[in-house]
Amino acid sequence: MKEPGLKERVVITSLKVLPQHAMSAAAGRLFSLPTPAPLRKLACTTYGKVTGVDFSEVKEPLESFSSLQNFFTRELKDGVRPIDPDEDAVVSPCDGAWGACGTITDDTALQLKGRSYSVRMLLHDDQLAARFEGGTFATLYLSPKDYHRFHSPVAGTVDMLRYIPGALWPVNGAGLHHVDGLFTKNERIIAWLKPEGGDGLIAMVAVGATMVGKIKIAFDDEVTTNVRQPQATVRRYDPPIHLDKGQEWGRFLFGSTIVLLATPGTLALQAQPEGTPLRLGRRIGTLG
Repeated sequence: MKEPGLKERVVITSLKVLPQHAMSAAAGRLFSLPTPAPLRKLACTTYGKVTGVDFSEVKEPLESFSSLQNFFTRELKDGVRPIDPDEDAVVSPCDGAWGACGTITDDTALQLKGRSYSVRMLLHDDQLAARFEGGTFATLYLSPKDYHRFHSPVAGTVDMLRYIPGALWPVNGAGLHHVDGLFTKNERIIAWLKPEGGDGLIAMVAVGATMVGKIKIAFDDEVTTNVRQPQATVRRYDPPIHLDKGQEWGRFLFGSTIVLLATPGTLALQAQPEGTPLRLGRRIGTLG
């Protein structure tokens, strides 16, 4: 990933003193303001052309989106993201681009070459983090043009969800180069997924960022991020929540990052160079 220039360094320095959460919450409210009906198509078209949205994939008519926030979290037309049907296929949970990936060694994963972070700190759970030693990690980035919902990479069950409050540093090149342990500092929601037919575990981590109004969870509407008085929260589900492969489990109210962690033997990752495009539903690995 390209080393950020002076402009990006100024942004990071400014965010050290600016109210990150208040700014992001305000952005979320701004994008959620109702758009007058005559201007809805124009607003969506303008935003989409600037960012590079593929309008041919949008399910609903542009004039049906009552706000830009609704357009950010738009659905896709049926069939445009087929889910790899092979039982052993692990699929991309989102549209976006590949980031750093590899093997978790000595409690360490990479946010990019030369900058690492602690898996224990990311997961906020020493006992569970120990299970991932020697396993696999993959970082997947969503951009403003991308489909903003994220889905399950395999079929399985979720019996625990964890919300960890934190900062809202940008997850672009500026933040990744200048903020040590970025993913362990930003607020995030972690879903613990047990794939069907095995004893492995996948941690699906949705990471917040600057100007991400909120992260919403599809199967638990009581969990959200960027609230006024955030508290670390653990939700347990009995019976566990079942997710089909490709089923939606959450959405960003703007773009951000997904980090996948898998215990040893759970996922053989078919990693690609950083920046390689990702498409929801395409194979990114194989279940062990």
